[in-house]
Formats: sequence, C-alpha cells, structure tokens
Amino acid sequence: MTIDLVNFTPITAIGGGILIGCAAILLMAGNKAIMGVSGIARSALLDGDKKWRLCFLTGIVSAAALASNLMTTPPLVEVTTHKGYLLTAGLLVGLGTSLGNGCTSGHGVCGLSRFSKRSFVAVCLFMATAMLTTYLLK
Repeated sequence: MTIDLVNFTPITAIGGGILIGCAAILLMAGNKAIMGVSGIARSALLDGDKKWRLCFLTGIVSAAALASNLMTTPPLVEVTTHKGYLLTAGLLVGLGTSLGNGCTSGHGVCGLSRFSKRSFVAVCLFMATAMLTTYLLK
C-alpha cells in the first residue's frame, strides 16, 4: 500500500475526524447507542433491530463515496499487497474486534472520550499489535 505523503494535507484528516465525532454524537443523542462500527455491522447481520444499523452503515459507505467524488484530487492509494494478506488481515481484524467487543471507533473514539478503562486497554492493544505487525512485515 502506498500513501501519497508528499501531497498530504491535514485538512481532509481533520474533516474526517470532525465527521466521525459528529456521527458518534448524533448516534448517542438520537439513538442512545455507542458508535462502534464492528458491533453495528455484526448486529445488523445477526441480531434484531436491523433498520437503523443498516441505515448507519449505508450512510458510512455513501459519505465516503460522496467525499471521494467531491475531492478535486482524491488521495493516491495504491494497494500492492497480495490479496491473500488483505483477506487474512480482514479476518484477523474481525476476530480481534469480536474478541475485544469493539473496534477502533467504539473503543478509540467513543470509549476513550468516556474515560473507559476497558477501551484504554483495548486501544493500547490495537496500537501495539499494529506497530508490531507493521514492523514484522516491513
């Protein structure tokens, strides 16, 4: 995977962070639910009350597609990794979020902002695992 760091500007990152924060606040205020995308996706597939979860997930995908079309120069992202690695990584992330009862959005955005000790431990484990994996694969 190649990211164009030469032309990186923090504006898109700040804009994305603001939108994620707004989504978390709106979901908590309107639906009294904590925004954890992996939990919402799992519940949309397995549990009842699928309507708002499917709307939320559709909104995430639609917003990303809309933002990509509105950008004058979309970010350059070239994936050069073997597809087997990507599939394995996706499965491991799914397993990890299931074991950790949440993902980066649930623990990292909502959990840390609520001073959750469990989320603090989970985020530390996410970050340590990501750093170790990157170090081993480079």
